[in-house]
Amino acid sequence: MRTTVEHEQRRLAVLHAYQVLDTPPQAELQAVVRIAAAVAGVRTASLNLIDANRQCQLTTVGFPGRDCDRSDAMCAVRLDEGRFVHLPDARLDPDYRANPWVTGVLGHVVFYASAPLITPGGYVLGTLCVYDSVPRELSAEQMSRLEDLARIVIAFFERRRHARLTAELAAEVRARKEWTETVLETLDVAVIAVDASGHLTMYNRAARERHDPGIDQAAPAENVSARYRLYERDGLTPVPEDDVPLNLVLRGGEPVIGREVVVRPPGREPVRLRANARALHSPDGAVLGAVVALHDVTSDYTRRRLIEEARERLAAANTELLRSNTDLTNFAGAVSHDLVAPLAAVSGYLEFIVEDLDGDGPVQWVDAAGRAVTRMRDLIDALLGYARAGSAPVVRMRVPLKSLIDHVVLDLRTEIETAGARVSVPSALPELWCDPVLVRQLLQSLIANSVKFRCATRPCLITVTADGDTVRIADNGVGVPAAERDRVFEMFTQRDPRLGKGPGIGLSSCVRIVERHGGAIRMEENADGGVTVVFTLPRPGGSDDG
Repeated sequence: MRTTVEHEQRRLAVLHAYQVLDTPPQAELQAVVRIAAAVAGVRTASLNLIDANRQCQLTTVGFPGRDCDRSDAMCAVRLDEGRFVHLPDARLDPDYRANPWVTGVLGHVVFYASAPLITPGGYVLGTLCVYDSVPRELSAEQMSRLEDLARIVIAFFERRRHARLTAELAAEVRARKEWTETVLETLDVAVIAVDASGHLTMYNRAARERHDPGIDQAAPAENVSARYRLYERDGLTPVPEDDVPLNLVLRGGEPVIGREVVVRPPGREPVRLRANARALHSPDGAVLGAVVALHDVTSDYTRRRLIEEARERLAAANTELLRSNTDLTNFAGAVSHDLVAPLAAVSGYLEFIVEDLDGDGPVQWVDAAGRAVTRMRDLIDALLGYARAGSAPVVRMRVPLKSLIDHVVLDLRTEIETAGARVSVPSALPELWCDPVLVRQLLQSLIANSVKFRCATRPCLITVTADGDTVRIADNGVGVPAAERDRVFEMFTQRDPRLGKGPGIGLSSCVRIVERHGGAIRMEENADGGVTVVFTLPRPGGSDDG
């Protein structure tokens, strides 16, 4: 497979279009990777995507995944060939024996096999890989099954992309329909539409106001002139049925422009209208129906009133738009301040380093600069988590709570071990009817908080229990005063600002996730110190079978 700069740019564009990089692992993909390991008879496997400068391990089995430089990735060595790679002993292959995943720098890979992930357009996005630390050899049948699994991964990507595009298209169609209906209902011009047989299909607010509101809109398309009380300009002579503007254009006549008629609703003053009517045609020229717009020309007073009402609506819309823009500006200003301040600190400390490179000062300044950058990164991550918690679609399914917590503990293993913390999880936990990606984010945020706000005088212990749809995460940390337990769930509120741990967004994201599941979250005091966070994720409709 020949590779050019243009081809690589197109490949990267296709990869990014799938929107799977750096996303939480989907259950289907995790299952595929587990099956790949079983097919190969190994304990470790991964799904790797090759970006411009890095390898992203989207999901793994048998070891915690991590990204690495593209130049270090075994999967990138023969990516351009788009063929199955089978290395019984990578230490013997000149292309791989010096690779850091083989030499022990990043891993101890001996056996290596990978099936390319090839899109319908022929672009290789990455590989489905299996590994072992001892020599091993696959049969032709095993290699064929791994290639089948790679095609399943691409099919999943395609299904997800099509689902997203379909949802976007459906949302756009709904938005256009709602916008059209809103505009038609707002107009002070009466608009009436009929199908090819003359039956009413649309009748906006202004039309209802101009005519008798008691008219049967489902009535047959007969005696239209009499039913709608249409008269000639003199207000006395009924309009002949054949001269009704909609009937004229439905029979294939030319558009009707400026035809004046008088409507005499019962119990009200006559209304003089100017009608403009046109037939509606399909691409092949067949008549689909017709539409008429009826402008009220009764008096200058009426026209002035309509103009004034339009101005008032516009003024109200402008006021609302100004308020909305002000809110957005204030929010952007607040976030920008919190983002720019750490960067300013970095700049200042680096200037000190340039001015004075001797002594202990530069080391301290570098440390301070690093802390400022970390604060900025944490704030950005928290904001992104908050956005994902509120925008990602909620896809609920039965999920074992124990499995979710095991994944979270694995993700937080470094933080937990560094803190000397222990997470106590009973072997029997119920299933939750929830979105596994969002609830995993929720559990990770709460357990990470317990580790972060541990007490310095006793070992950190975090206990997870559950009863039905209610989950409790208890810790023996520094705790939260009773008066602050509701406020800490608000945006940009820190549990203890003096500790300087985090921007105060994590618990707000937790609230969004729980509320999007129709549940509630609260904080309770522990008798032995610390707090217990309690959240409930009720099942849809309260049923056990979903």
